[in-house]
Amino acid sequence: MFKFEEDEYWAQTSDPEETEEEHSDMGGPQIYSFGYDPITCHAFNKDRTKLAISHNNNEVNLYSFKGGQWDLTDTLTEHVQRITSIDWAPSTNRIVTCGADRNAYVWEEQGGKWKPNLVILRINRAATYVKWSPMENKFAVGSGARLISVCYFEQENDWWLSKHIKKPLRSTVTSLDWHPNNVLLASGSTDFSARVFSAYVKEVDEKPVATPWGKKMTFGNVMAEFVGGGGWVHSVSFSADGNKLAWVGHDATMSVANAVNNNQVSTIKTNYLPLMTCSWVSPYSILAAGHGCCPMMFRYDDSGNVTFVAKLDAEKKAASAKFNAMKHFQSLDARAQTQEENQTSVSTVHQNTISQVSIFAGDKNNAAKFVTSGVDAQLIVWDFKTLEASIAGLRI
Repeated sequence: MFKFEEDEYWAQTSDPEETEEEHSDMGGPQIYSFGYDPITCHAFNKDRTKLAISHNNNEVNLYSFKGGQWDLTDTLTEHVQRITSIDWAPSTNRIVTCGADRNAYVWEEQGGKWKPNLVILRINRAATYVKWSPMENKFAVGSGARLISVCYFEQENDWWLSKHIKKPLRSTVTSLDWHPNNVLLASGSTDFSARVFSAYVKEVDEKPVATPWGKKMTFGNVMAEFVGGGGWVHSVSFSADGNKLAWVGHDATMSVANAVNNNQVSTIKTNYLPLMTCSWVSPYSILAAGHGCCPMMFRYDDSGNVTFVAKLDAEKKAASAKFNAMKHFQSLDARAQTQEENQTSVSTVHQNTISQVSIFAGDKNNAAKFVTSGVDAQLIVWDFKTLEASIAGLRI
């Protein structure tokens, strides 16, 4: 059982002179700790009452939310090597997983038990990322084999088949995101590139109409390619209308390409540690996080410029900076710790790299809450209204 730990967090980071009433007024993120093993990936069901997590191993743990805590209800164990990605289809309630064992499974709940269906990926390297399409009639799997498997269900043989997108991919695919039209697919990879492909599968898709990204949508066609930068592309995200693509790189950059504006690319290089994950949370706002252990907000304006807005954990840092020196050293002495030993904790809520960010309430057009998970085995729910009230100048 994993309980909400907001009070414990505030007790550790706030001014010792503050009262519980002051803590309550300030609000704060909902913090859930899942032991000590890193959270590699997570996914929620449609109403956010169930959660799937993989702890850097070959298992998926399923939890149900009851009484303010997450209770372990089931464990999925079909993979034989580390699971790298999970996605939960909201409408069909199917879970898809992929892993370093070069396999992907579609899990369906039957009679209260989750049954796996093997996917024919036809790859010879680890599967790295998986994502359901918006209509949930297909999904895409990135891999270290320098290709993307677009998978769909074949009724006649009762199995999941795949078609491969290969060129011009030159290295491992690290991230994927679907366009709202269910046809276009964005990818990020370790060849320093972000791309937009057509993933039109005539067996399951209606003939697509033209978009600002282009008209020719035969399977595998490269609609756009953005090459360059100084780092691996770790995450890609389409905007709610599908006309803008954001991506983050290991060189601590945030980039946005606008299809309506002739694929103009705007990039901002930050002074922070590398970013690992990103998502649009409004038509002009992008949320990102990574090795800095702190979610950050970026803004894309009508002029096509990307600007850094704020660190969304700023207030907690300010609170942690205020402390009584005497009480601090008394606390260290009581726990037989030295000052050096105590420096292993950081002033942010997350104590290690944030590996994934996802929308918890709302959508990419108007997100109300978001979730982060990371190497510190914590899953944290953040409320944008609370953040806007606590961080001066923040506007989602």
